[in-house]
Parts: sequence; structure tokens; C-alpha cells
Amino acid sequence: MSSYQLYRNTTLGSTLQESLDELIQYGQITPQLAIKVLLQFDKVINNALASRVKSRLTFKAGKLNTYRFCDNVWTFMLNDVEFREVQEVARVDRVKIVACDGKSVGDELARR
Repeated sequence: MSSYQLYRNTTLGSTLQESLDELIQYGQITPQLAIKVLLQFDKVINNALASRVKSRLTFKAGKLNTYRFCDNVWTFMLNDVEFREVQEVARVDRVKIVACDGKSVGDELARR
């Protein structure tokens, strides 16, 4: 099983991809090396989030618009959501949550 690539859509992942594209454009690296870098990013970010993040967050949604389970990944579209961490509260109108099985990815990384 490979690592999830969904963190490539974060600010960090997008910036990395843009930087790699620029290096390819200027002939400083090959496209094959850029792919290896992105695959390493996928492994490292998945492992770091699975092993280093300890904070917990709860949320409550006013409405569940849609949900989907495909390829071991849950996707939820929620409206009127309240997030809580200890005493901090944040409210948003709409949120999309993508939930993956982090244990199987972490187990796979541990075996390598």
C-alpha cells in the first residue's frame, strides 16, 4: 500500500510541487527525480501526522450534506459546523472532511 497523496493539496504540498516544476523547467532536476521527491513527501507527511500529532478536536455539524466511501476513504460534506479544542471554538458554514485509515499507512511505513 502506498501513502495517501491528499497532502499534496495543502499549502506545503502545492509549494513543493511548484518548486519542483520550476526546477524541471530550468533543467536542474529530471521529472523522475521530482516524482521520487513527491513520493518521499507523501511517506514523510503521512508518517509525521500519524506519529507526532497528539491534539484532539471535536466537531458537531448542523447538517450532513453528502458522504461517500470509496477506496477506503470517507468524504463528508457538512454545513454549519462547530469545531472545539478544549476551550477554543470555531464555526464555519461549510466544510469538507476527507478521512483515511491512517493506521494502515503507518503500519506500511513501519514495515519499510
